[in-house]
Amino acid sequence: MKPLVERGADMAPQALVQVRREGRVLLITMQREHKRNAVDRALADALDVAFNTLEDDPELFVGVLTGGDKIFCAGSDLTSGGDYVTERGGEYGIIRRRRRKPLIAAVEGAALGGGMEIVLACDLLVAADNARFGLPEVVRGVLPTCGALFRALHALPPNIARELVLTGEPMDAVRAHALGLVNVLAPPGDSLAGALAMAHRIAANAPLSVQACLGAMNGLLAVNDAHGWDVTAAALAAIAASDDVQEGLRAFLEKRAPVWMGR
Repeated sequence: MKPLVERGADMAPQALVQVRREGRVLLITMQREHKRNAVDRALADALDVAFNTLEDDPELFVGVLTGGDKIFCAGSDLTSGGDYVTERGGEYGIIRRRRRKPLIAAVEGAALGGGMEIVLACDLLVAADNARFGLPEVVRGVLPTCGALFRALHALPPNIARELVLTGEPMDAVRAHALGLVNVLAPPGDSLAGALAMAHRIAANAPLSVQACLGAMNGLLAVNDAHGWDVTAAALAAIAASDDVQEGLRAFLEKRAPVWMGR
């Protein structure tokens, strides 16, 4: 395991993930804010350790995941080259994880790309009313590869899911709440308090009952996940060798508008 600290923008050592117990609740906070909580190998490993703790500790009943008070997560760190898969949790330590215990996302700021896919991998969502959710991959010539192509269809009406994926434009939290994606809207800065309040309400219930109910519901939603991963892989294969993929990455790194060739 690599060290779970790195040098932050101020060059001081910084823990990538803070873990704090509040009774039966485990609060997991991503702390790579200077990189907008973009996930690389080290952050994925740190998240994996935290989620393993939540699942394996019988004294913990519910988890809350947050990115802090400015941003939730901007998705993959493009410098990682896709190296952010863990053995137990899959991408980012969470995307393919088989969980028994409820996980609540507390979102401030933006959850974009892989950050949105992390949200879709959670069970419940509390968001600041000025938060934003988006899947901007097509703007860069790529596509969502961490479950959004099928999980968005579970969480949102199909036409709205298509809108998010095909336009690449973000949705504000107020609209996401009206559409059923967000459970609770909170004033800016209060999403964590709202998520913790929900977590403690759940943790007051019989843990085996909660886990059995969650397992049954998530099991039904995941019936076609294997096919979802297959069609995602096929979609990725269809564009992987295209000139547009390379152009999208170059344009992003050069901070300019891409020139698409359609090939």
